[in-house]
Formats: sequence, C-alpha cells, structure tokens
Amino acid sequence: MGPVSPRARVAAATAAAAALAATLVVVVAALQTERHEPLPVEATAPRAGRPPLALDLGVRTDREAQDLRRGLALYEEGRLPQAGSLFARHASLEARVGKAMASWPEGTVDRLTGLAGLHPQSAVVQLHLGLALFWARRPGADDAWRAALEAEPDTPYAVTAGNLLFPGFARGLPRFVPGMSLPRALERLDAAARYEELQRRAGAGDRLGTLYYGVALQRLGRQRSAARVLGAYAAAHPGDVEAQVAAAVARFDKNRPVEAFSRLGPLSRRFPRAATVRFHLGLLLLWSGELVEARRQLRLARTVEPGSPLAREAERYLAALRRAER
Repeated sequence: MGPVSPRARVAAATAAAAALAATLVVVVAALQTERHEPLPVEATAPRAGRPPLALDLGVRTDREAQDLRRGLALYEEGRLPQAGSLFARHASLEARVGKAMASWPEGTVDRLTGLAGLHPQSAVVQLHLGLALFWARRPGADDAWRAALEAEPDTPYAVTAGNLLFPGFARGLPRFVPGMSLPRALERLDAAARYEELQRRAGAGDRLGTLYYGVALQRLGRQRSAARVLGAYAAAHPGDVEAQVAAAVARFDKNRPVEAFSRLGPLSRRFPRAATVRFHLGLLLLWSGELVEARRQLRLARTVEPGSPLAREAERYLAALRRAER
C-alpha cells in the first residue's frame, strides 16, 4: 500500500478530533483504501485474515449483549471457535451474523447469502454479506452495502455502509457540538441511564436535554432519529441559533450533503456573530474534503466569539489539520 495522502491524513485527524465511536471504524479502516483497486485475474483466494465483524449493541446490558460483546472480543483476537460458541447461544440476527462470520471462511458467504434472502431489509446482514463478499474477492459487495444503507438508514450499519460507498468523505458522520457542557450530574450516570434521562428531558421540552439527546442519537448511529428530534425542536424555536444549527447538522447525508449545507449556509447571514454556525460549517466542509473553505470557517469561528468553548474547539480542529498536513 502506498503512502497516505495529506487528504487521507486530514480525514483521519478529523475523525479523531471528533471522537468518533470506535465500534464500527475498524470495518472501514480495513477496506476504504483497497475496495477500488483492480484485482489480478489470478486473485481468487480470500484476502488474508478475516473480514471485520461489527455488531451494534447500543447501550444494552442484557445477557445477550454481554455474550455478543465477549464474542466480538474473541473474534477480534482470532479465537473464532470460542466466539462462534457464544454467538450460537442466541437466535437474534446479530448473533446469527456473528456465528456465520466466526466460521470464516468455511460457509460464511453461503450462510450470509441465505440470511440476506430471508431478511433482505436487515442492514446488519447486508453489511456483513458485503464484507464477506469483499474478503472472498467475490462480486456484489457494493450491492449489499447499498442494500444496507437503503434498508435501515437509521442504524450504525447504514453509517458504515455509507463510509464504504462514499470513500471521498471522512468516516462516520459529523455530530453537533453544543456550546454548553452536559451537567455534571448527567455526566456521572452510566451510558444507559444518561440516555434515558436525556430522552426524558427532551420529551419535556428541556433545551439542553434536547440538544444532547440529539447528540446521543447521533453517537448511536441513529442519524434520522436525531434529525427528527432536533428538527422538531428547531421548528418550535426559530430564534435559537444552536437549535437551527443542530437540526442542519443532523441532516447531513453523504448521498445528499446539500440538504445540510442548504440549511446551515443561510444561518451565517442570520447569525453572523455566532461561532456555532461557522464551526459547524467548517465541520461539514471537513467531512466533505473541502479543506480550504473549512479552515476559513474554523478561523471565523475562532474570531467571532473569542474565548468561547466553540472557539477553542475550532482551534483544536485547526491544530489537528496542521499536524495532519506536515
């Protein structure tokens, strides 16, 4: 593999600075730089190693979730028979996908193809079918990833499928960054309890609770749900710049980025002194690979509200860009 380009390093730095969830990033890291390379005619053997396995368990803590997390760890360690035994304890699609992957390479593609036939609208099945096909050097990976993206767009599996189908963008999706920190009482809660409390506060119309609930949904890969929650709040509070920005960011879609930009851009005229508008314009531009304009917007975020939390965050991004391009 050749040297990594400055643009690729910037994408990686952007992902790190945004603290993207690590659950599914491994899938893309293994594939993005290879998937469009032509294969030699004689390349019929499976790729080295095994395809990545990524099961979304959200904030679940039940017994099945515990078994699947342990199975994932064993799979990553290369202990496939032990992982398969844990997956075999359960009948959910996640467990059945895990079991099929743990048999790699014996029958994995056939098992996943069968599951896809029975569950064509399952993103977890389609995503992993694409991974298995890619690793087996067989055609159809893009079709499976596209099916995952279209079948269940409000899932982390769709986010990962989008990473694979649109490699010109940074990995994952940009998240809204509130200008105020989460109250310490909420920070002390475990992930499941914090999610439930934010959901409760959003339902009660609490401003900060709604913004952070939207962010929580984005972290869980539920971009469509975040867009609905934040969009409804923004519609009810047209003068709240953060609400308007949050709703615009949550509409970011790699297949249709204009939906977010067309809402965020005009806010720079309505709220010319708001760091949140400039910062998030810079963020979306970074995700889209528009580095020159992204820097300009981040510098504006740093200067229109000097000393603000988002001005400091903009400086962190600018510093990450400088390091990435050295």
